Amino acid sequence: MKLSTRAVVATGIGAAVFLILFKFVAIPTGIPNTQINVAEAWLSLITAIFGPLVGGLVAFIGHSLNDAISYGSIWWSWVIADAFYAVILGFGTRRLKLADGDLTKSKLVWFNIEQLIANIVAWSIIAPLGDIVIYNEPANKVFLQGFVATGVNFISTLILGTLLLVAYNKTRVKRGSLNKED
Repeated sequence: MKLSTRAVVATGIGAAVFLILFKFVAIPTGIPNTQINVAEAWLSLITAIFGPLVGGLVAFIGHSLNDAISYGSIWWSWVIADAFYAVILGFGTRRLKLADGDLTKSKLVWFNIEQLIANIVAWSIIAPLGDIVIYNEPANKVFLQGFVATGVNFISTLILGTLLLVAYNKTRVKRGSLNKED
């Protein structure tokens, strides 16, 4: 699959913003290596606008860079989980049709159901199982981290992601709202 210039630029800028938010706007939860991250809300907007491939790349690149810079190595199970989160969400957010400028309350409800499902798959299943298989981490520790990450990412995206989608929608002209003048 060939990426358009627009998609490549969106990936680069999206990953850079994701990295900055991930690195500098994270609130500790009290559970080791698990924070409330507003980067996930940003990722939901980028994914909803540009689709699953761009979203997955933004998550993969941004999360990898954050791990490399912050910890000196990349924690692959969580990077992969983040990319899966974006891809899953990207397929679900196609129904939003943000380019049409017609974001309704029912579409926002569906968006939040989809992001909950994507969070559960990514953080409560993929990340902990990856930790166990790749790093031989104890199950009780990684499933606790995964469940907390699922909850805080869901709430962050529920609040901030929804606000970002609404704000973005206000910049779009509703399809069919313009009439040709005679």
